[in-house]
Amino acid sequence: MTMEYRPLGRTGVRVSPLCLGAMMFGPWGNDDVDDSVAIIHRALDAGVNFIETADVYSAGESKRIVGTALAGRRDDVVLATKFYMPMGENPNARGGSRKWIFREVKESLRRLQTDYIDLYQVHRPDPDTDVTETLGALTDLVAQGKIRMIGSSSYSGSQIVEAQWAARDRNLSRFVTEQPPYSILVRGIEEDVLPTARRHGMGILTYSPLSGGWLSGRFRKNANAAPVSKARPGARFDMSRPDNQGKLDIVEELAGVADSAGLTMIELAIAFVIRHPGVTSAIVGPRTMQQLESYLPATEVRLDDDVLDRIDELVAPG
Repeated sequence: MTMEYRPLGRTGVRVSPLCLGAMMFGPWGNDDVDDSVAIIHRALDAGVNFIETADVYSAGESKRIVGTALAGRRDDVVLATKFYMPMGENPNARGGSRKWIFREVKESLRRLQTDYIDLYQVHRPDPDTDVTETLGALTDLVAQGKIRMIGSSSYSGSQIVEAQWAARDRNLSRFVTEQPPYSILVRGIEEDVLPTARRHGMGILTYSPLSGGWLSGRFRKNANAAPVSKARPGARFDMSRPDNQGKLDIVEELAGVADSAGLTMIELAIAFVIRHPGVTSAIVGPRTMQQLESYLPATEVRLDDDVLDRIDELVAPG
């Protein structure tokens, strides 16, 4: 397998089309540290040079595992993480304030066993904090060398524009990436977020290309399967719900599309995401080595126009 590397927006950094998401490393998913480290090493050996985690994943344990795995290999990796989600009962241990950002970046560096973070992202827009407050704090951390680049996650098109304008008007560091959800089943970003981010030269690293497991082949009609992750709510997979029954119908059709193309459902789903011209990299979050191995072949898949047309018939663009 020969991994291609893509420009991360206009940063000059190049990353693999798969980004190893670390949400499942730790009590939320795989509590075996040695096994989690082995999965990370396998991804690196396969050419993945992009790893992404967050403060909230297993209350920081995910970061400690990633830090352990990267010993001796840190400079070969583009390391991304996120802040914003609550990290305790303290009302200020969350959000996009300068107070929290400065405290949490210190904790992130300690857990990750590194002295710099390549990409530091706001996990969600903070309605209670002026975006210039957040950008100002992040700009200072860039100047201190603790972070290299900054990004946003789950921002709307208008929020992306607001942040870009604020950075320009105040001469602050700007968000160079956006991290939205994107999959065959969740295509809303095609309408506004992707074109807006591209106009501003931002890299796009999408999350949930398997739509939380719906496109993994695990959930099919007349089959009983339950999510294994403690991070995912059960209602999302309640097959008695009419909306989930509709998803099952689409999944059955997509399974036929994948079979006709000689692909697994997973390969079809991930290839669809990473072949979109607006997407830089898709975050995949394996819990097991077997799952990682099922993701890697997608980097070499090219989807024909008839396959893409059939997907558009099943799930309308945008």
